[in-house]
Amino acid sequence: MALKLSGYIKGPVEHRRTESDYMGTLLETVTLEDWREVVEAALTAAKAGDASARTWLTQYLVGKSRTVAPAPLTVVAHHLSGRDQLVEELAKPFIDAALYPMLTENDEFKERVRALVAAELREAEDRERRRAKAKATRAKKHDSEAQQVPKEAS
Repeated sequence: MALKLSGYIKGPVEHRRTESDYMGTLLETVTLEDWREVVEAALTAAKAGDASARTWLTQYLVGKSRTVAPAPLTVVAHHLSGRDQLVEELAKPFIDAALYPMLTENDEFKERVRALVAAELREAEDRERRRAKAKATRAKKHDSEAQQVPKEAS
């Protein structure tokens, strides 16, 4: 006999918790100062010869290579043409700006917006740093008060 389930919602149901909820909790819990301590510990371990710490730091600092080595034929063709790919890529924005001025007419506006966003992010980091420092100060004060209580009770 099949069990009949009643009272359940029919159809697909989305989870109430999402990755962003978990990430939000993680970001609220782990302060920048906490993360700084983790990174400093990893750096110390890497300098002491810990290969896994070096690998972990390298992943964050250098990242995985997104480029693939060119085929030998491509290398030979570029060499024979006398063109330097790096020079080509570095010169392209300047050439485009000269040939197509409409493409760069909003660059100053974009730079101002980037500067405003960067300033806002720095302010947020400063607020977070001050919050973490205040939290650490409160914890130290609480610890010192907790140590004094048994002395007074004696």
